[in-house]
Amino acid sequence: MRYLLFGLIFCVSWNISSAQNGKNTLSSSADSDPQARAILQKMRDKYEGYSTMEVVFDLEMKFPEQALEKQKIQFKQKGDAYRVTIPGRTVISDGETIWMIMEKNEEVQINNVPEVAEDEGILSPESLFRMYERNDFAYYLVGQTTENGKAVQKIEFKPLDGYSDYSKLRLTVVKGSNEFMSVQAFGKDGARFTVTATSILPNANLSDQLFTFNKKDYEGYYIEDLRY
Repeated sequence: MRYLLFGLIFCVSWNISSAQNGKNTLSSSADSDPQARAILQKMRDKYEGYSTMEVVFDLEMKFPEQALEKQKIQFKQKGDAYRVTIPGRTVISDGETIWMIMEKNEEVQINNVPEVAEDEGILSPESLFRMYERNDFAYYLVGQTTENGKAVQKIEFKPLDGYSDYSKLRLTVVKGSNEFMSVQAFGKDGARFTVTATSILPNANLSDQLFTFNKKDYEGYYIEDLRY
């Protein structure tokens, strides 16, 4: 399975201050922590072992001086194909093409699926589990704690591009089972984004029709084809 969520953990517990000091020495992806990479690989292998997957996420968005916003995200995947449903928006991909459907504007945008190196959306299925393969991040272990009664491990990703909109990303994974729990994005403008998995159902029976765009279902919509 190439596409996995919204794309990232520890064999040992680190002291926060020592981890922060280690972060300052990271200048390229080659400087990343090999222990973190080993755990990230286990997490990726776990989810790529599923033939299909259904996941429900909670998305929290906090902008400076604004109230907390919350949304539910439903994600379904079968092989390279996926379907993401957010209030007011649906994204469908058959593995080659992406259809972004904006119900409020009655508009559909069609694009090619980007290559991994081109995919800049941290909440996209490809990016979330393959961030550690990209050369624009360095990552390191920061510690271990307990959340919702589970021992969890955390990894922080440092963008190597000084012009990045984010100061860091933080991934939380359940220790031992290598299950994805959440990812946080810290904007340089003070914005905070958190995506938390509330349920994960592997190997569900999903119809191929879920991952195919049917124009008849969107009569009257303006369709813009942006494929090159």
